[in-house]
Amino acid sequence: MDIAAKQKLRDFLVESLEKRGDKNALADTESIFVSGRLDSFATMNLVMFLEETFSIDFSDFEFDVSLLDSVDAIEAFVDNKG
Repeated sequence: MDIAAKQKLRDFLVESLEKRGDKNALADTESIFVSGRLDSFATMNLVMFLEETFSIDFSDFEFDVSLLDSVDAIEAFVDNKG
C-alpha cells in the first residue's frame, strides 16, 4: 500500500470514528474493533470501502475482524490480498 492509499484509509477510519463522537487520535497500531472504538456496522462499511478502493473480494476467504483491527493490520491485509 502506498502512502496516498494509507492516508485514504486513515481518513476513512478517522471519519468513521468521528461519526461515533470519537475525536481521539488514531495510531497505526491501535485496535479499532476489538477495543470497541468501532462497531460491527463500521466493520461492514470498512469492508465495502476496501472492496471498492482495493478491489478485494471478501467472499474469497473466511473473514476475521482481527485482520482489520488496526491501520497496520489493514495495510498488511491489503498488501497480502492485492
